[in-house]
Amino acid sequence: MPRPQFIFLPKQSIIKHLTHPSSSSSSSSSFSINSPPSLSHIADKCTSMHQLKQLHAHMIISARIHDNYAASRLLSFCALSDSGDINYAVKLFNYTQQPNNFMYNTMIRAQASAQNPLNAVLLFVQMRRMGVLPGKHTFPFLLKACSNAKSVDGCKQVHCYVIKFGLDFELYVVNGLVRGYCVSRCLSDARQVFDEIPERNLIIWASMICGYAQNNSSDEALLLFNRMLDHGIEPNGVILASVLSACAQDGCLMIGERIEKFMREKGTDWGVILGTALVHMYAKNGALGKAREVFDSMQQKNVVTWNAMIHGLAVHGHAESALTLFTKLEMEDIVPNGITFVAVLSACCHGGFLAEGRKFFSSMKQDYNIEPKLEHYGCMVDLLGRGGELIEAEQLIRDMEWKADVMIWGTLLSACRKCGNIEVAERVVEEILALDPQNHGVHVVLSNMYAETGRWDDVLNLRKVMKKGHLKKVPGWSSVNDGG
Repeated sequence: MPRPQFIFLPKQSIIKHLTHPSSSSSSSSSFSINSPPSLSHIADKCTSMHQLKQLHAHMIISARIHDNYAASRLLSFCALSDSGDINYAVKLFNYTQQPNNFMYNTMIRAQASAQNPLNAVLLFVQMRRMGVLPGKHTFPFLLKACSNAKSVDGCKQVHCYVIKFGLDFELYVVNGLVRGYCVSRCLSDARQVFDEIPERNLIIWASMICGYAQNNSSDEALLLFNRMLDHGIEPNGVILASVLSACAQDGCLMIGERIEKFMREKGTDWGVILGTALVHMYAKNGALGKAREVFDSMQQKNVVTWNAMIHGLAVHGHAESALTLFTKLEMEDIVPNGITFVAVLSACCHGGFLAEGRKFFSSMKQDYNIEPKLEHYGCMVDLLGRGGELIEAEQLIRDMEWKADVMIWGTLLSACRKCGNIEVAERVVEEILALDPQNHGVHVVLSNMYAETGRWDDVLNLRKVMKKGHLKKVPGWSSVNDGG
């Protein structure tokens, strides 16, 4: 495991940098620190990095930077606040001579949700090497990092420390272990931790149930949900919404139905979040009648609710109904987002509505200032390909701002085969091979297209290329569900 890259900034550099704030900073964000009643109190009142840097500079000049309590408040703002700066927090942390438990916890918590969660694990390693003892608040943050990184080895190593420090019955720590193992698809380890805890709260029950549902173990999820109810534990709205979201996959419809029945029996107020979770669950499982029933009964809906219903209709072959619902969304003055247009363009693909698809794609930028992303371009390429507009689809890919991937080129290649357009197919194959030189599948597709048009010399040449590159077609296989 590589050592974390820490940046040590000389004291003189910090003073020079912090005592001369950028001219672009608003003077209104300054505040007086000439006679502070408490440095930590002022740190808690900071609302911007400009203010915090002034306070930091004052602490350095007045030699009070080694007051760990006040410094920890600075660190907390930098690392955890929406207005903070994680890179500045790293510099501040590494300039601290003897970081305490709170400081380490703060940085581990921040890094757990950062781009590379395993940096939190490296901080924990440093923490132990420096002789700083972890506490019950350290491990939930550390386990969150392991969950975000989907590192089962990390979970197991942290689990050993949890047992070593006697925290294996601490509920928030246990919940972190259950969640970490579930995210890493180690359900047996998660269940063992779950079963060994003598008393469980609602969050731990939900983590284990969601873990089963998210890993396609719907039977176990249903049994555990019934067991929770048998223990007299009633889930609240937040937990029910979480479980319903986990049920939004094939095979979990019966769990969702059981939850809705429970909600009706208890007279639970659905609200926007819970109602949307129900719509999403039913729509994803193809129960469009029930999804629409819940959708229509909701007095309040947000754009996520509309997206769930439109997407459900689109992917299950009700393209016209999806587009009609989108028109109703606009009439209700609901502002669509990028996900909405993925659903709408998918509906156009399934329905073969080429003109409508072009209109909606243009409307994204012109009417709603939404920049199309790869998924939107993918839908349009699919739609144009189905409509036989291969040249337009190819030009769309070449003109888009995003770098095309193998998938989007592959969509066009599939359309070329259906239309029998070898000229475009040859250019597409070149693009795919430039991205993935070992992609033998495109050779096979092109070879079959040559064979279908009787171009046997080209078939022979292409097979020589495949043989020279030690490429061969992967034998096909089928899976059969025995209904068990």
